Amino acid sequence: MLKKSSLVLWGAALFIAWHGLLLLFLWSRPPSPAAAAADGGAALTAEVIRLAQDAETELERQKELLRQIHRYSRLWGGARRRVQTPPKSSPIPPKLSPPTPPLADAADAVLPVLVLACDRSTVRRCLDKLLRYRPSARRFPVIVSQDCGHAETAAVIASYGDAVAHIRQPDLSDIPVPAEHRKFQGYYKIARHYRWALGQVFRTFRYRAAIVVEDDLEIAPDFFEYFQAAFPLLLADRSLWCVSAWNDNGKEQMVDAARADLLYRTDFFPGLGWLLLAELWDELEPKWPPAFWDDWMRQPEQRRDRSCVRPEVSRTMTFGRKGVSHGQFFDQYLKFIKLNDRFVPFTRLDLSYLKKEEYERTFLPKVYAAPEVKVEELQGNRRRELGTVRLQYSGRDSFKAFAKALGLMDDLKSGVPRAGYRGIVSFVYRGRRVYLAPPSDWTGYDPSWS
Repeated sequence: MLKKSSLVLWGAALFIAWHGLLLLFLWSRPPSPAAAAADGGAALTAEVIRLAQDAETELERQKELLRQIHRYSRLWGGARRRVQTPPKSSPIPPKLSPPTPPLADAADAVLPVLVLACDRSTVRRCLDKLLRYRPSARRFPVIVSQDCGHAETAAVIASYGDAVAHIRQPDLSDIPVPAEHRKFQGYYKIARHYRWALGQVFRTFRYRAAIVVEDDLEIAPDFFEYFQAAFPLLLADRSLWCVSAWNDNGKEQMVDAARADLLYRTDFFPGLGWLLLAELWDELEPKWPPAFWDDWMRQPEQRRDRSCVRPEVSRTMTFGRKGVSHGQFFDQYLKFIKLNDRFVPFTRLDLSYLKKEEYERTFLPKVYAAPEVKVEELQGNRRRELGTVRLQYSGRDSFKAFAKALGLMDDLKSGVPRAGYRGIVSFVYRGRRVYLAPPSDWTGYDPSWS
């Protein structure tokens, strides 16, 4: 950083010296032959005026340059004072794009993709798609953080050369865990890796935000377009705390593939390809849990009544049946998730409907205006003339019974249903939109429902 700042100052000095000589030349050069041949006094006056205008224009350019140099010198100087020296076991990877300044235009923001890897050599499938679909290496640098020390996986990551930055989690030791959690050692190591890797992104590299994916995710063609468009929402609406590429109930028969542009708010933290701001990491890092970090994120103490943005059609899919969860949910749900296959130009769409006040003004009346039906009528494909309908549940048991009967994920975390907003889960059943919803006088989630 010191070297970069010095180069900037030397460049500024050379620029100003050169243009000083140019101005001296402009002021001292004789009148042009054409001017000398004309009426002497008038030609001289015109030439002097023209030279003065040239000089004034050049001075304005120099002033603007000085303002830019001063602004960026302060920025780099501040960053140099704040950045801590990284540990020797984790050197800063080469050729990472510089962090986005705090007030930079969100449309040109640098959003690094942090890939959490361990011992899956199939990380190649994840990286190939990331590099294939990213529109800009500068704006979307890829950082692969590897735990486990698995040599084959490390070789795969290294094969990409400078296209990705490869960092390694230095602590590979076992973690002391309670006796009853001995079989969950893997979850403890995952939480430790997340904490270290996010610390690198936000503390060492000083990025403003980051997109987090794991090594068993494949992305959609508009993955980067989606996050680029949603990033300004995250900055503007503090009732949001993440943007996720995942729909927990996104099985092919349960989404409207023709409405791949449709986005929702959800109170459930989805993960599986998600964007967070550095400010959120400032909040979470001091209390980061030793294990089960994703369920910890779903607790009221962390969520704090905030929501995430999630899509109708997922922008990620998982191909990792093998892992610490031993394929839990994979065979029943995850392998059936529909991955969006067409590009939606989200950056050209108006996403302001996702801001909290506007969303509740439009979404909630739409849900409770839908005719109420019984689960048997849905299963029997009756009352098709009604179009969009609502199925109302009254408590934990009725929610789980309806969800199970209709093929939704029926588990609740701290009382929040997957993909739910204010208790409402939106999905497609036999070709029509259904809202599984609590009564309209809903007063909040009950954590005892978990």
